[in-house]
Amino acid sequence: MTRKPKPVKDSFVRMTELVLPNDTNTLNNLMGGRMMHLMDVAAAISAQRHSNRIVVTASVDNVSFREGIKLGSVITLEAQVTRSFSSSMEVHIDVWSEDIPSGTKVKSNEAFFTFVAVDQSGRPIDVPDAIPETAAEQALFEGALRRRQLRLVLGGRMAPQEATELKALFDLVAQAAEDDSAS
Repeated sequence: MTRKPKPVKDSFVRMTELVLPNDTNTLNNLMGGRMMHLMDVAAAISAQRHSNRIVVTASVDNVSFREGIKLGSVITLEAQVTRSFSSSMEVHIDVWSEDIPSGTKVKSNEAFFTFVAVDQSGRPIDVPDAIPETAAEQALFEGALRRRQLRLVLGGRMAPQEATELKALFDLVAQAAEDDSAS
């Protein structure tokens, strides 16, 4: 059963947390595991909003820690579904760190999580199509199929030759290189 398509903006989640002593390592920076936990929670809420279902984390793309987040900082996580497939959804998350006394705010983390909607027995279940409306949403939507194919290839669930979107991307890069060398 195909569910009624939903705009991706309906899945938007903003979560704010204060970095407390119990959240930090010996350098008084937010622990990476705690950050991953918060990202997983925000992304799961986003996927649940989109699907109106129970969701489970299927994968997490590269999470890089650009800057340490200090004790006492306020972190804001923003998550939104970028695209849905039959039962899975890709969710993009941005994390901002704010030092309120100094008035500085920096983007500290970004990642893509994939969730699968499941029924009460834990079996995958169909989710609504995701409808991008803004240019930024459209750009994330368009890249989602390539990111999905890369995840599947790296996870051994898709043969590289089957990753048509990735192959098309590499063909474009090769063509551009040929065009540059011919000029």
